[in-house]
Amino acid sequence: MNYPFNFSGSNRKIDPTRRRPGQFKPDGSPNDNDRVEIGPTDLAINEWEELGLELPNLTKMREFRLERIKEQLVKRDLAGVLLFDPLNIRYATDSTNMQVWITHNHARACFVAASGHMVLWDFHSCEHLSAHLPLVKELRHGASFFYFESGDKLEQHAQQFAEQVQELLQAHGGDNKRLAVDKIEIAGLRALDKLGVEVSDGQEVMELARVIKGPDEIKAMRCSVASTEICMGLMQAVTEPGLSENDIWSVMHAENIRRGGEWIECRILSSGPRTNPWFQESGPRIVQAGELLAYDTDLVGPYGICADLSRTYLIGDVAPTTEQKRLYRVAHDHIQENMRLLGPGVTAYDITEKGHRLPKEFREGRYGVMMHGVGLCDEYPCVRYPEDVEHHGYDLVFEPGMALCVEAYVGAQGGKEGVKLEDQVIITEDGFENITRFPFEVALLAD
Repeated sequence: MNYPFNFSGSNRKIDPTRRRPGQFKPDGSPNDNDRVEIGPTDLAINEWEELGLELPNLTKMREFRLERIKEQLVKRDLAGVLLFDPLNIRYATDSTNMQVWITHNHARACFVAASGHMVLWDFHSCEHLSAHLPLVKELRHGASFFYFESGDKLEQHAQQFAEQVQELLQAHGGDNKRLAVDKIEIAGLRALDKLGVEVSDGQEVMELARVIKGPDEIKAMRCSVASTEICMGLMQAVTEPGLSENDIWSVMHAENIRRGGEWIECRILSSGPRTNPWFQESGPRIVQAGELLAYDTDLVGPYGICADLSRTYLIGDVAPTTEQKRLYRVAHDHIQENMRLLGPGVTAYDITEKGHRLPKEFREGRYGVMMHGVGLCDEYPCVRYPEDVEHHGYDLVFEPGMALCVEAYVGAQGGKEGVKLEDQVIITEDGFENITRFPFEVALLAD
């Protein structure tokens, strides 16, 4: 793959500390080394320029997202939506604060009215983290009503918060007391119920808002995928017999952070016999020549955009076995044939019915979905295998602007190894575009 620098780190063609003149960076964020706002590093921006990528306009991206939320609220006659999920808060506000910690300590919340008025409850003493975001009209505190934070004052704190929400509903919804909520502590839900607030499912509202990506979101996704692919190449380049799985996986983490990426949701990387069954996480196992190494990035990169890509490669300078090539070919053909079915107007059930059928020996260990949505993380929708559609499947029509990950895991029950492959695509007006550029393994595809 043609990256703008070699894997050894020497003779680099770009200078990651190169400063650009002017008040703003190409994405519209301040060109200030001391700024509070997080974002891509100069290393990432320079690499994207070398690759010919266009950066998003962050102002337009944020405005597009707010309009998507408003459309869903108006469609359902909701006065507003109350958000605790940090990824939904990120979508609405583009603000970040201890994202992973907040997933299990709901100390932040956001209210978005159908009119677009936005209120952010942030962690204490964190006003400066959202000061650069003009769409946030009010900043408050007091969304922390979980036991670690509140103890025996939990119900009291929940009641105080619910009263604030009621006040906002009256100010921006009038007589409309219909409020969507994505996730909330039990005490908070009961407090809203006592005040007569009509609570409905906010996760549906947000998933459907997020499902269509605007032009600038797609630009941001291209950038995140490109950075992830560079990290993938660097990780593969250092792989050699004698290293541990953790040694190898740590390169992905480090290089993502260097480019302004944010976190990795899982640590699914395994080698040799640990590639079957799937979902084993990286550990201290020492890799050996001639083994397969398989991984799934599950990576939240620059701009908070997920790049969910999977690859499998051979360790060491050895020839693959016939069985390794067979597994790889089945997985490769599976995602390629399923991808070719995509386009606007196609339904999820179309993919399930017409998609590539895995050989029987691989069906028991199949991946959970044939493809799924992607944005700030793995998102709605899911497309199920024929074996799963009756109990878990649902239909929908694909539209331009949807982003999907098309994937396969191929490994027989009791088999020695398995192969994981996955590409990320965008539905377009006349078909789809595969925005993944990372190559497949020539040796494993050879006849």
